[in-house]
Amino acid sequence: MSRVGKKPIPIPDKTQVSIDNQAVTVKGPRGSMSLEVHSEMAVAVEDNNIVVSRPSDLKRHRALHGLTRALLNNLVVGVTEGFKRELQIIGVGYRAEMKGKTLVMQLGYSHPVVMVPPEGISIDVRPKENIVTVSGNDKQMVGQVAAKIRSFRKPEPYKGKGVRYIDEHVRIKAGKTAASGA
Repeated sequence: MSRVGKKPIPIPDKTQVSIDNQAVTVKGPRGSMSLEVHSEMAVAVEDNNIVVSRPSDLKRHRALHGLTRALLNNLVVGVTEGFKRELQIIGVGYRAEMKGKTLVMQLGYSHPVVMVPPEGISIDVRPKENIVTVSGNDKQMVGQVAAKIRSFRKPEPYKGKGVRYIDEHVRIKAGKTAASGA
């Protein structure tokens, strides 16, 4: 039995779950989100919990069982608490600022890097610490936007300059050593 799939998802207060055929809609304090569940997975609300069940022990069904439960859990967490990802900008002259709803970053290129966040995603910048916070209700979208920001200047392995996640550890390589004897 799937360890992830068999765990019921508790429904917090002020959150409503409605199931219409294979469409699951979750409404909470931060908004509403919906998910189209695979036709072979069965979703039900029992005792203020969301329960996902599968028809058989085929490998595909076991994989879908855990995936469906994880996606539904992300919906519930998204509409109640939301998700956030923090990135740190490290490097001399590297900085970020918000101009209206647009993120403008100086990352050592000859031009500023400009990014407009998609709908449902908010970006906050703490300029003193050079920390960019990406937040929203959709976990996948928050991670995708954070990865996009990181891709503009990935951390390099010699000095560690670039954009990295707060909890990311960058291994620093040793540089060239002086030539001996000659």
